[in-house]
Amino acid sequence: MSYDAIVIGAGAAGLMCAATAGQRGRRVLVVDHNSEPGRKILISGGGRCNFTNLHTAPDRYLSANPHFAKSALSRYTARDFLDLVEAHGIAWHEKTLGQLFCDGSARQIVDLLLAECAKGAVDMALGEPVRGVEHGNGHYRVTLGSRTVSAPALVLASGGPSIPKLGATGLAYELARQFGLAVVQPRPALVPLTLGADEALFRELSGVSAEVEVRWNKVRFREAALFTHRGLSGPAMLQISSYWQHRTPIAVDFLPDAEPDWLLAAKRERPRQQLARSVPLPERLAAVLLARAGLSGELGAQSDKALRGFQGRLADWPFHPNGTEGYAKAEVTAGGIATSGLSSRTMEAQKVPGLYAIGEALDVTGWLGGYNFQWAWASGRAAGEAI
Repeated sequence: MSYDAIVIGAGAAGLMCAATAGQRGRRVLVVDHNSEPGRKILISGGGRCNFTNLHTAPDRYLSANPHFAKSALSRYTARDFLDLVEAHGIAWHEKTLGQLFCDGSARQIVDLLLAECAKGAVDMALGEPVRGVEHGNGHYRVTLGSRTVSAPALVLASGGPSIPKLGATGLAYELARQFGLAVVQPRPALVPLTLGADEALFRELSGVSAEVEVRWNKVRFREAALFTHRGLSGPAMLQISSYWQHRTPIAVDFLPDAEPDWLLAAKRERPRQQLARSVPLPERLAAVLLARAGLSGELGAQSDKALRGFQGRLADWPFHPNGTEGYAKAEVTAGGIATSGLSSRTMEAQKVPGLYAIGEALDVTGWLGGYNFQWAWASGRAAGEAI
């Protein structure tokens, strides 16, 4: 069978692209080896789908080319997708930092996308793995089991390898390389960090959380950090993980709002108070930090020098992650198909006519909090309008 476009991947970007192209009168087929569409959407946001972020801006995306995302993001904004959500009667709410969620279920976003695809008479080939792709005479021929379909346009929208239990693979990278596109080394992103034996004491704090500011080089995030039985998680750590490089430390300010010399002031006011009760952090966390610093006893028994030293450590506490929890726990994949070979306006490969790449498959990775969905909508829309 022949189509105008074949989209490989029935996720956020692929469905948006297919719906856009279909409603422009294009005959579109969406292919996915999973038997149901939008599996990653369904588990996102705790099952309520953090579908966009009001503060979307290009500087909140990582890419070898930090300018690549500007065009698509400016032409399809968070407000544009929110208008679509409201047109489908989906109730939503804003959480912290501009994050928008469904009041109900993430299933509503999948249903929205499928309804938009139905408007464009998009065909679906679900539960049909891609066996091979060939290109010749201006057409892409995709083998699906025992049948072959063809189209002059092929869209790579199958994401990256994060969360393999949902069926995620590196198929988009394989096909990109087949057609001569470069791939920036993929890596897990928005992923918990693991700590080694030297910092095992912190793993014993599993379940304890605190609002912190975490830094790596010039990048910093202020959100909650969560200690786990393997290391560090929570929004702050997931954010910094996308930037962190192996064998480098991160720094944590445990009390980002603390006044200068706050501990010395407490010593003057309450010299008989125990140190552990003077640190405004969860009790177990304060105890571990004091133990690592070798401090105990009453405030009045500590020298000013020791207290200043501890204040300084709390404001710039180094951790040395020995890795991450990998693709199994990564919300997204950083790296991917290099943007240097693509048009930032259409997502089409510059040297391979009719080949497009969108969404997480590309070397464009957003912050935690709905930014990656907004990239999926914007890049999918850009390709769908170009096909």
